[in-house]
Amino acid sequence: MLCPTNYSPPSKLFPKYPYIALMNEYRKYLDPETIAKLGNIELKARMIVEGFITGMHRSPYHGFSVEFSQHRQYRPGDEIRFLDWRVYARSGRYYIKEFEEETNLRCMIAIDSSASMKFSSGKSISKFDYSCYLAAALAMLMIQQRDAVGLTLYNNSIQTFLPANSRKSYISQILMALENATPQDTTGTAAALEILAERINRRGLVILFSDFFDDTTSIINALRHLRHKRHEVLLFQVLDDREVDFNFGNAANFIDLETGEQIVTQPYHIRKGYEATMKDFIANLKKECLHHQVDYNLLTTSTPFDKALLDYVLKRGKN
Repeated sequence: MLCPTNYSPPSKLFPKYPYIALMNEYRKYLDPETIAKLGNIELKARMIVEGFITGMHRSPYHGFSVEFSQHRQYRPGDEIRFLDWRVYARSGRYYIKEFEEETNLRCMIAIDSSASMKFSSGKSISKFDYSCYLAAALAMLMIQQRDAVGLTLYNNSIQTFLPANSRKSYISQILMALENATPQDTTGTAAALEILAERINRRGLVILFSDFFDDTTSIINALRHLRHKRHEVLLFQVLDDREVDFNFGNAANFIDLETGEQIVTQPYHIRKGYEATMKDFIANLKKECLHHQVDYNLLTTSTPFDKALLDYVLKRGKN
């Protein structure tokens, strides 16, 4: 278990309530600002996953991805712990127990790496960093589940494409790609998703992270393409809190991170109109997603990571 250098064993801090102490200790590692202060992305992902598991009161590693499916004959390289010794006792032959999601679930995590995703306000982390930390935690969780996971980073075109793989060592490639990525250039979500739909040649789960500041109609058409390919789609719209409430004070200079265009204005004059427009934008995207059976989730960069992880767990539990 990875812990910070100033970590104190919960049993010493709260000897009468060791579990509560442990849960409180890890609860802070579900807070985006705290996570941002840690070291490399592997440590951040591990702390998010461990904090989430502790908060669940029981391991989520059972119940949504390990249901027994069938037996198959043992092959060299298979893990011995999955041998069915009862079958061996009856037949004298070695058979491996396979599990439903081990054989069926392949996941592609796609993250918008356009310049608008690097926006952050105040002490909050950027939308891109938030998405990367959450994606890293999801990838780690799924590979521990023996699911196959891949990664796509895109802006106006696909910048990185790592096909889905279930090897434990593969997490290092995913984490390295996330660690080295820098949000830049304009957004082309629809075009990137169209290409992605053609690249993924086996039906699976597609998890999307973006602010979706693009033409909604074209995005929905691209999502329809993924659904037509029979993929399950889990969409996370990641926004900064100020993008939702427009609480920027009395005067502000706004700069478009993708085009460099600038405008100076007094936010309180346009706040009411902005909030109405943003509300309509979010509501329309959500409505279209629900209509096309895309699982929509809205997150702000102040949202604890366990909310998003729980959405994923609940999504997997339906299948």
